[in-house]
Amino acid sequence: MERREEELIQQHLNHDDELKAVYEEHLQLKNKLLEYRSKHYLTLEEEMEEKRIHKLKLASKDRMMVILGRYQGRSLAGAAK
Repeated sequence: MERREEELIQQHLNHDDELKAVYEEHLQLKNKLLEYRSKHYLTLEEEMEEKRIHKLKLASKDRMMVILGRYQGRSLAGAAK
């Protein structure tokens, strides 16, 4: 995640429950992926689970970007006034 995105998330995290939930899910998935990637060998089941988690993590990032897009749209609309 880019620094600007991370800053926006931190800025809105305390007052946006949806963003907070998705962000926490994203962090949990990221940590789970790190666990799998730290192993020297993965079973076939673990490889499949790693791929599933990776897809979920990407989906959670997409959801965060949609939420952040709402804020960016608001700030652009406010700046145009």
